[in-house]
Amino acid sequence: MKTSYRAIIGREFIDSDEKIEVKNPLNDSILTRVAVAGEELFSNAIEKGISAQREYIRMPIYERAAVLLKASEEITKNKEHLARIITLESGKPIKDARAEVDRASIVFRVAYSLCEEERGEFISLEKNPVSKRHFGIVRRFPLGLGIGITPFNFPLNLVAHKIAPALASGNAIIIKPASKTPVSALLLADILNSAGLMDGMLSVLPSRPEVIERILAQNNSIKYLTFTGSSSVGWHLKSLFPKKKVLLELGGNAGLIIDRDVEIASVVKKAVYGAFAYSGQICISVQRIFVHRDIFDKFLDTFVAATQELRLGDPLSENVDIGPIIDRQSIEKIISIIDEAKRGGAKVLTGGEVVDNILKPIVLTNTKPDMKVNSQEIFGPVVSIERIESIEEGIECVNSSIYGLQAGIFTNNIYNAFLAYEKIETGGVIVNNIPTFRSDNMPYGGIKESGFGREGVRYAMEELTEPRLMVLNLNV
Repeated sequence: MKTSYRAIIGREFIDSDEKIEVKNPLNDSILTRVAVAGEELFSNAIEKGISAQREYIRMPIYERAAVLLKASEEITKNKEHLARIITLESGKPIKDARAEVDRASIVFRVAYSLCEEERGEFISLEKNPVSKRHFGIVRRFPLGLGIGITPFNFPLNLVAHKIAPALASGNAIIIKPASKTPVSALLLADILNSAGLMDGMLSVLPSRPEVIERILAQNNSIKYLTFTGSSSVGWHLKSLFPKKKVLLELGGNAGLIIDRDVEIASVVKKAVYGAFAYSGQICISVQRIFVHRDIFDKFLDTFVAATQELRLGDPLSENVDIGPIIDRQSIEKIISIIDEAKRGGAKVLTGGEVVDNILKPIVLTNTKPDMKVNSQEIFGPVVSIERIESIEEGIECVNSSIYGLQAGIFTNNIYNAFLAYEKIETGGVIVNNIPTFRSDNMPYGGIKESGFGREGVRYAMEELTEPRLMVLNLNV
C-alpha cells in the first residue's frame, strides 16, 4: 500500500489539503492517507460526468461491453494485490478477501453479458378501433449521472455493484467510498481507466458526510443515488433526494429457522460461518437462530463447540477465521448491547473477550425479542439461539424484526420450505442455506427498514434506467 492516495475524477488524480487517515483495524496503525474531496471537486466531477455520459450513450454497445470484460479480467489478474489491500484496510481475513475479489470480477463479467444482450419490446396497441395499426416500441434509457455511496465491509465488491450496472446501462457515476476503506475503490477506478473506460464516466471521491448531503440537496444534475449502509443514514439521504431515483440497500438482523429433520453437523457448520464470517460485519449475517425444540439442545451444544474452534488472529494469516472489528468504537457498542442482554437475563454461552481489537464470537440464549441483540442490527460476531415449538412460531419470530433483508430455513419438508417463502417478510428467503448467501446476479434488497429497490446486476440496471415508449401509427 502506498503512503498516500489521491482522489480520482475521470482519469485525473486530484490531491487536496485535507486527508483521511486509513488505519489497520488490527492495531490502529496508520496505513495511508487519502485526499478528501470538497464541494468544488464534486462540482468538477459532476460537470465532467454529465459531459462524458452524453457521449457514452452514443458509443456502440460492443465497445461498452468490451471495457467491462477487460475490467473483469484485470481484477482477476490483480487478485492477490487487491485481496491484500482489502485485508489491510478492512481487517477481513485474507481468504475471504480473495473471495471478494473473485465476486467483483464476476460482477463485471455479468454486466458485460447483460450489456451485450440489451433488449427492448415491440407491442401491438390494437385494442380498439382508435388504435388500429398502432404499435409500440419500448426501450430503457439511462437516468444520467448518479452518486454511489458504499460501506466499509465489502470495499471492492459493493463498489463493483454500484459501478458495473451503472456503466452497463449507460450511466455515469461518482463513488463516495467508506472513509475507513477507500483504497480498494480507488484501485478499482484505476483498473477501469486502464481497461479503456471513457474519461469522466467514473469518479471516486472520498469525502465527508456533510459534503454529500449538501451535494444531494442542492445539485439537480444528479439523477440517482445508490446507497449501501445503515438504515438511519440511508433513509435520511432519501429524504434529501425526494424527487429522484434512490436505491437503498440497508441493514438487517437476519433470522434463521432450523427444522427438526435436518442433519445437525452440516447445518451448524454453515450457520457458524453465517453468524461469524468477517466478524459478523455483514448486513445479512445470521444474528437470530430459531431451532425446533426436538433438536434444540443438541444443536446448541454443537454450535457452541464449533464456535469455540474458530481461529482468531492476524487476518493476513492463511488459517485465520476471525479478524478484528473495524474500530474500537464499534467494539464498545457491541459490548454494551451484550451487557444489556445479560442484565435482562440472557446467558452468554461463549465469547466476549477482546484481544487486539478482535472480539471473540459470542453465542447467547435465553434472550427476549425486545433486547437489542434481537431488535437491532449488531454488526458484530454475535448470535442468539432460541427454542421454537413449530415452524410457524419460527416465522413469527423472524417477522418480529423491523428489518426485512434476507432470512433462511433449513428443512427437508417441502411444505415448510414454501410456507417460509410465502410467510416470511423479507426480500429473500434462502432454503437450506444461510441468509448470508448471495450470488451476484440474483435480486438483492429488502423491505421494511432494510431498504428500497433491488441490486444484483440485472435488477440494478433496471433501477438505473427508465422505460420510454415510441408509438408508431402505420395508417399514414
